[in-house]
Amino acid sequence: MATKIKLQRTGKMREPHYRIVVADARTKRDGRVIEAIGQYHPKDDPSTIIVDGERAAHWLSVGAQPTDPVLVLLKVTGDWQKFKGLPAPEPMKVAAPKADRREVFQAAAREAAGLEEKPATTPKKKSKPAAEGDETPAAGQ
Repeated sequence: MATKIKLQRTGKMREPHYRIVVADARTKRDGRVIEAIGQYHPKDDPSTIIVDGERAAHWLSVGAQPTDPVLVLLKVTGDWQKFKGLPAPEPMKVAAPKADRREVFQAAAREAAGLEEKPATTPKKKSKPAAEGDETPAAGQ
């Protein structure tokens, strides 16, 4: 049975997500698969590529042929070079960590309420401490 490593499209219109799958060469693009070995999200910045390198190496070793788009993805992740014994490519770009949602919300709430981290417009008046001899006599004495 001739097998291919190809992309299976999932996702919505204009927002594609792909699964990297091993399937019989005669099946449809979104048809029955033998095994899913990874994911590809091209619309993320930078695009997300997740490949199970061990399973990809297994399927390449038993003769599965990658399609052209999958071959490009395998070269980016370094799995193709590892399989062929070539030098590894430069590391992939990694997305910057997202800010904590709670902190972003609290900062926006403070800004909307006008509670910025700035000093008061008019400082509080300081009360003068009373001297010990200036006590007022109690009523009735």
